[in-house]
Amino acid sequence: MIIAGESSGELYGALLAKKLREKWPNLFLLGVGGKKMETEGVELVAGITGAFGIFGAISSIKTLFGTYRKLIKIFKTKRIDVLVLIDFPDFNLFVAKAAKKYGIKVLYYVSPQVWAWRTGRIKKIAARSHIIAAILPFEPEMYEKAGTDCEFVGHPAMEELLQHVSDAESLKAEFSINPDAPVFGIFPGSRHGELKRHLPVIVDTIKTIKAVHPEFQFVIALAPNLHIEKYKAQFTALNSLGVKFVAERSLDVLAVSDVALMKSGTAAFQAALMGVPLVVFYKMPAVEFRIAKMIIDVSHINLANLIMEREVVKELIQNDATSAKISAEILALYEDSAKRQAMTDDFKRLRALFESKNPTDEVVKIIANLTGD
Repeated sequence: MIIAGESSGELYGALLAKKLREKWPNLFLLGVGGKKMETEGVELVAGITGAFGIFGAISSIKTLFGTYRKLIKIFKTKRIDVLVLIDFPDFNLFVAKAAKKYGIKVLYYVSPQVWAWRTGRIKKIAARSHIIAAILPFEPEMYEKAGTDCEFVGHPAMEELLQHVSDAESLKAEFSINPDAPVFGIFPGSRHGELKRHLPVIVDTIKTIKAVHPEFQFVIALAPNLHIEKYKAQFTALNSLGVKFVAERSLDVLAVSDVALMKSGTAAFQAALMGVPLVVFYKMPAVEFRIAKMIIDVSHINLANLIMEREVVKELIQNDATSAKISAEILALYEDSAKRQAMTDDFKRLRALFESKNPTDEVVKIIANLTGD
């Protein structure tokens, strides 16, 4: 059984399901996920809730409780050899506890970001998992201190990149992009709150950069299931500025970008792995930001910076996420070749940590060891 709570985790679950079926064609796969997992042969018990973090989990509690009851019934009536949990800790940790009670072996893949906040969960995760497949190189030491096996398997974001072929020249032709002018790729996020707070800043940033470099071309990567009508004023303004929009093809947008502005998250990590110079930004409600500052204990929020243990990528968060500061950083990257080269050199060192690893293959090996196959 594979349980994923969000779209990124569902992608990793689909990759895993595909490899498991290749190794064991007669394997019976159950799961919580979406269409990608279902396409790869997973019989879905329930769909992705769309909940995100503890606040999202609270808003979806009725759906989650119903899913939990279905899972308990399955644990009682079917033989599940291995349960693979992908992130989504506020739900999956309850499931893990129940699964161990019924003698099911639990593999936690893409473990929660315990190094950032709620560090007390390390012991809980360790106690409820037989083994953890870590996607970041510094995680095994934390879990092994808590008394559970943990293997660094690599990051699925790298695996996705290696499987994706993007030809920048043909993509520019497809997107009607001038191959002789610079491209600024913009990734505003996918959730309603992110778009509400980020789009006005993006509009002003584009205006500022166009005033200095009118030759710049702007491409915004749109997330799946985006309701553009909610942001009509911002999209009207962006259209008037000549911005191009590309839906559900974030890696292709990165492939044509000379520089990028990205909300903090997995896509920003992928940009670094691809060697695209970037600036990271993020805005959240003031109350949430104050709470986050009290409970999150990290020096950086961008994965590239966390792994390299210094600010390789500029992070402009909350009050620093202004069009003036973002524009200044983007223009500095574009105009200063030495600054840009230093960043891409760091990105090469970052990529070297991950490109020799195939996380899905590594997780399949772990599952084979757990089942004795």
